[in-house]
Amino acid sequence: MNFSKPSLSFWQIFNMNVGFLGIQYSFGLQQTAINPIFLYLGAPEEMLPILNIAGPVTGLVIQPIIGAMSDKTWSERWGRRKPYFLIGAILGSLCLFAFPTSPVLWFAVGLLWILDVGNNMAMEPYRAFVGDKLPEKQLSLGYQMQSLFVGAGILLANGSIVLFQYLFGGDSVEAAGTIPTWLYYSFYIGAILSITTILWSVLKTPEIPPTTEELAEINEAKGKSILERIALPFKEISQSIKKMPKFMWKLGAVYLFQWYALFIYWQYTTPLFKLTMGYSTGEAASQSAQMSLTYNIVTMVVALALVPLTLKYGGKKVYALSLVGTAIALFSIPFIQDPTLVLVPMVLFGIGWAAMMGIPYTMVSKVVPQERRGVYMGILNMMIVIPMGIETLTFGPIYKYLLGNNAINAMLFAGAFFVLAAIFAMRLNVKNKKEAVDI
Repeated sequence: MNFSKPSLSFWQIFNMNVGFLGIQYSFGLQQTAINPIFLYLGAPEEMLPILNIAGPVTGLVIQPIIGAMSDKTWSERWGRRKPYFLIGAILGSLCLFAFPTSPVLWFAVGLLWILDVGNNMAMEPYRAFVGDKLPEKQLSLGYQMQSLFVGAGILLANGSIVLFQYLFGGDSVEAAGTIPTWLYYSFYIGAILSITTILWSVLKTPEIPPTTEELAEINEAKGKSILERIALPFKEISQSIKKMPKFMWKLGAVYLFQWYALFIYWQYTTPLFKLTMGYSTGEAASQSAQMSLTYNIVTMVVALALVPLTLKYGGKKVYALSLVGTAIALFSIPFIQDPTLVLVPMVLFGIGWAAMMGIPYTMVSKVVPQERRGVYMGILNMMIVIPMGIETLTFGPIYKYLLGNNAINAMLFAGAFFVLAAIFAMRLNVKNKKEAVDI
C-alpha cells in the first residue's frame, strides 16, 4: 500500500480474527480425534504418519496457490481474501458433519483430504487478510490475537472431547471397527463453528480496496486467457520464491525441525498413554485431549502477553526460548505416569505454541511486499507442510525400525528436534529492512 493504514481498535482486531476460532477448532479435532478414529477403524500405529499425509500435501499445493490467487482477486461486494476463506469454511463444515460416521478406514482418510483442502483454502488468505488491514505497529497484536484464537479453538475442540467422553463414554468405546458416538458431538459443534465464526469476521470487517496500481495488475490478470490465468499462480509462486527474503530461508530451517516434531507429538500421544499409563484407546484419546486442553488454555492466557515481551527483548529471543521450553515438555512427558501431573509440562508447551502461532507471522508480514502478502503467506505454509510431508513419509519406518515401535522413544525424538529448532531460531538475526525487521 502507498498510504498509511489507520490503526484499529482492540475490538476491531478481535472481530477480524474470530473466524480463526472455527478453523482452529477443526485443526484441534485433527490433532486429537482423527488419529484415534483411524485406530478405531483398524489402522496399525506405524501407519499413522502416512495416513496423515493429506495435511502436508494439500497445504503444499492449496495454500500457496490460493494465496497467489487472492493477491489477484478483487470484488466490490466480496473483497480480496474473504471469498476464499468463506468457501473453505463451507467445505470444512460439510466434512466435519460427515467425518464421525465414517464406516471404514479409507472413507475417513478420504474425508481428511477434503477437510484439509477446505481448511487450507481458509488459512493463508486469512493470515494475509490480517496483514492487509493492520499498520506495521499493530501487526504483533494482530497475529498474537490470531494465536489467542488458535488456543481458543483447539481448547474448545479438546474440551468437548473430554466432556463428551466423560458424560457418554463407556464400555462401548472399544467396540472393534466402530467410532464411539460420544465423538460425534464434537465434530457437529465444529461443523457449526466453522461457518458461523468465518461469517462473523466476513460481515464485521471490511477489506481495504487495492491501490490504483494493484487494481491495474488485477485487471490485467483478468484479461488473460484461461490457460494463462491457470498458470499465473504457479508463475507467481516461482517468482516469489526466487525473490524471497533471506530471513524466510532462515526461518525455513527452524520450521523443518519444529513442524516435524509437532506432527510426531500429535500422532503419538494416544499410543504413548496406552503404553505409559495402560489406558485403552478411548482413555488415551481423552488424556491426549486433556493435554491439548491444558496447553491451549495457557496459549490463550499468554498469547497477548507475548506482545510486550517481543517488543522489549526481540522476537528471535522469545521464539527460541519458547522452543527450548517445548523441548523440555516433550522430554518430561514419557516419564510421568500420573494423569494429573503429566499436564504440568503443558504449561511450557502452551507458551511455545503461542509463540509459534504468532511471532513468525509477525516477522514475515513485516518483510514481504503488501501486493504479494497472500503468496508469501502461502510459501510460509509450504515451509510448514514440507516438514510434515517428510515426517509422514519417513517417521513410520523410523518408528518401527529405529525406535522399536515405542511411543516413548518417539516423544524423546520429537523433543530433540525442538532443541535443534531453537538453535536455528537463534540465527534469525536481521541486518536490514530488505531482509527482515528485528522485532
